[in-house]
Amino acid sequence: PKTMAHPAEPHVMATYGRLPIALSHGRGCRVWDTEGREYLDALAGIAVNTLGHGHPRLVPALQDQLAKLIHSSNYYMAPLQEKLASKLCEISGLANVFFCNSGLEANEGALKIARKYGHDRGIDKPEIIVYEKAFHGRSIATLSATGNPKVQAGFGPLDEGFVRVPLNDIAAVEEAARTRPNVVAVFLEVIQGEGGINASRADYLRALRKLCDDKQWLLMLDEVQCGIGRTGKWFAHQWAGIQPDVMPLAKGLGSGVPVGAIVCGPKAANVLGAGNHGTTFGGNPLAMRAGIETLRIMEEDGLLANAASVGAHLRAGLERELDGVKGIVEYRGQGLMIGIELDRPCGDLLKQACDAGLLISVTADRVVRLLPPLIMTTAEADKVVAILAPLIKKFLS
Repeated sequence: PKTMAHPAEPHVMATYGRLPIALSHGRGCRVWDTEGREYLDALAGIAVNTLGHGHPRLVPALQDQLAKLIHSSNYYMAPLQEKLASKLCEISGLANVFFCNSGLEANEGALKIARKYGHDRGIDKPEIIVYEKAFHGRSIATLSATGNPKVQAGFGPLDEGFVRVPLNDIAAVEEAARTRPNVVAVFLEVIQGEGGINASRADYLRALRKLCDDKQWLLMLDEVQCGIGRTGKWFAHQWAGIQPDVMPLAKGLGSGVPVGAIVCGPKAANVLGAGNHGTTFGGNPLAMRAGIETLRIMEEDGLLANAASVGAHLRAGLERELDGVKGIVEYRGQGLMIGIELDRPCGDLLKQACDAGLLISVTADRVVRLLPPLIMTTAEADKVVAILAPLIKKFLS
């Protein structure tokens, strides 16, 4: 839908194209609007509500934390930060963590780490390799790293210091290595979310890791949308058997409570020192408790395996029901991060699905995107297929 102010929101800045419903409450993978209509949630607040809505073990933990301490500031020691950081390091194999509030902030911090890393090596104007169709956020720096001219339009001049290459083309990165002596880092999403569910191949990621090692570059993997169990492993890069030097996280880490993190390996762990970076709200006790409980519940309930199995079931169901339908270009993604590319713009499917009781997304104009809560069951996946497949068939007919 085109961006326009909803008539009921005259005082809200018109930066979003809203659907004409307002959600009131949710339970599990279902939500209800203010008129009492029920919807199956296959979007999870754009890969945010990892544990669905009103989770019976998350809610009491957050209520407990609300009554204890919501915010203290980073002037003081923060035991919950240490607890969550320790867990993130355990599941990633990395060394330390900086906490912030969003994916944009995590990506912005990663860019600062790369530049400081370059300056520490005597490079006055460090450059970072970034990608076509990438999306890293909407601040000036992350917008400059983003590879979407529509999102960038009207906000020039963009930041310099970025070298753009196509995804999965190692020769393009090798060419940059030969011709750009100031390159200090490679920065990419393991699976491009906003760009249309475009995955980095495992062999490509392994080749990048080797090239970064050879050149002493930082390998920075944006796992904001594809991390926190969404693909069936904690982080999407783990399917390739590698580790990054810098890993921005956000979205699903707090199950709806805003939280971001920059997880660093040994090469990047000590680049930032006292006074180099900071945040008022980052690492606040409520967000930290949300992250701790989210990861704990994911482990206790086997949600990595669930994301893998239910995601495979959902994709197989869609492929079965849409078999032979003309106009479907490709199915992409892994686990509960699924994209269906059509041969035409399909933004109209958003409202059609909504009217049919299903919440989805359309990204990159032509890609139907599904990012359900990781608690989704096979029965709920079957219902997604039962609602969505006929809508796509009719749309393409």
